[in-house]
Amino acid sequence: MILRSISTVVIFLLLMAALFRCTQPSPEIKEGTSSYFELSDSGIQTGGVKMIPIETPKGVFNVWTKRIGNNPTCKLLLLNGGPGLTHEYLECFESFLPKEGIEIIYYDQLACGNSDNPKDTSLYDLDRYVEEVEQIRTALKLDSTNFYLLGHSWGGILGMQYALKYQNKMKGLIISSMMASCPAYGKYANEVLAKQMPQAVLDTVRTIEKNKDFSNPRYMGLLLPHFYKQHILRMEEWPEPVNRSFGKINSELYVNMQGPSEFGVSGKLTNWDVSGQLKTLRFPTLVIGAKWDTMDPAYMEWMSKQISGGRFLLCKNGSHMCMYDDQQTYFTGLTSFLKER
Repeated sequence: MILRSISTVVIFLLLMAALFRCTQPSPEIKEGTSSYFELSDSGIQTGGVKMIPIETPKGVFNVWTKRIGNNPTCKLLLLNGGPGLTHEYLECFESFLPKEGIEIIYYDQLACGNSDNPKDTSLYDLDRYVEEVEQIRTALKLDSTNFYLLGHSWGGILGMQYALKYQNKMKGLIISSMMASCPAYGKYANEVLAKQMPQAVLDTVRTIEKNKDFSNPRYMGLLLPHFYKQHILRMEEWPEPVNRSFGKINSELYVNMQGPSEFGVSGKLTNWDVSGQLKTLRFPTLVIGAKWDTMDPAYMEWMSKQISGGRFLLCKNGSHMCMYDDQQTYFTGLTSFLKER
């Protein structure tokens, strides 16, 4: 009977201790971020998802966005690459930025992912996408006191082009794995990256490209081990968000803008070059490159020096998707850049 009473008391004390712990503030929630998870409004909650109507020359279409967190001074809008991929491969940002109190905004560009796809190639236009970003910014009430724009790959082209027109609307820019010149990118791909492939492999790839036989399974069969896993993402098994995003790529948009070959650009972006305009950007800018990138890291370091307030971050173990294959370097540098203002 006494033992039973003692056991009852012990159990009661353990339950009370557990309850006490549950009511204490988590030590993992950093000071100053308690409002990060507050609701943005009192209406129906959608997990941060907002469909935004975008006006285009061909009518109004809905574009998908999703907000994670709430930080009135640091809102990071993410522009995915491709062109034609989705926001999904950027989901790794959730493992690093929310705990630092940095607000993330995902965004599927028109004709991609969860956004409308008008299936109209005339809308695949860089200047039109710039105006789309501006409409997104306005709808989400982003401004020069809080608006950071991060563009990866093609998103970097879009980010630079947007900043050149609307930098007075921004607080900062992050250019992730993108050069400011498509001709320079094509030259690097042909004169440096292509020559790193075994000669027999390169000859076969060149023959397939010359014959415009891009649907030939041998093409991707050779590029995957000799190019993609060397310069796109240096991991034997690619993370699920990356595979999910690649599985939903809008190939029509990709070919129209980039072209079918990985060795340079042959689509609408062939002659895009803003390298001479970088000096007109006069606000905090972080350029991120990687040793094994498809983009020339030396050129990207040069870019950072052209921009007033620019800096460069090199991911020494990373490739084009260094947010995965050199995560600690990537997110430590990105977080530091965002939090120092």
